[in-house]
Amino acid sequence: MPEPGPSPSYRRTDRNVPTRSADRASYDRDLVHGILDAAYLCHLGFVRDGAPVVMPTLYTRIGERLYVHGSTGSRPLRMARGQADPGLAVCLTVTHVDGLVLARSAFHHSINYRSVMVHGTAYPVTEQAERRTALDAIVDQAVPGRSADSRPANTKELAATAVLRLDLDEVSAKVRTGGPNDEPEDLSLPHWTGVVPVVRGYGAPIPADDLDPAVALPGYLSAL
Repeated sequence: MPEPGPSPSYRRTDRNVPTRSADRASYDRDLVHGILDAAYLCHLGFVRDGAPVVMPTLYTRIGERLYVHGSTGSRPLRMARGQADPGLAVCLTVTHVDGLVLARSAFHHSINYRSVMVHGTAYPVTEQAERRTALDAIVDQAVPGRSADSRPANTKELAATAVLRLDLDEVSAKVRTGGPNDEPEDLSLPHWTGVVPVVRGYGAPIPADDLDPAVALPGYLSAL
């Protein structure tokens, strides 16, 4: 008999059930994966010397794991390696802003968004094949197809590059959609109200000054 696949939903815990706007939370695995796969920048939070630290960095998802890019000299990697029990307690977040929600009252202004929050323990990736796979995937997360169109990292570069692994276990998504939620008594006020969509866009690629003119723009960049 084949082993059963993962549950369609992530488990609920004290850490991933929000205390505010809980109706916007979701534990649907496909929704979480879709939000994660549509971005490449995350914010990694951890505690250092008793104080919170949050770092922006690149990441990718491979199955039920996130891989986070860093330097071998970065704080989270030094902390993950420097403890008697390797691993670093972290909270990782990814957010898409989809619209500015303008209400008649200042209080009810909001944003439409899609976000994911992951709690867990991050571990340094030391196995070389796993590190190479993760680093290629991180490059492709930002620009799909780019890893095959660039020189792979050499031994010196790999030694200077760190990768942290974080399992998707305690996970939740949170989404807001729709228009403003004005108070009934404000509906007659003469202020414009609605949603200003926010979209991600790319400009035309700008070649480097030393690029050989014979090198054509790759199709994966045109596709952006």
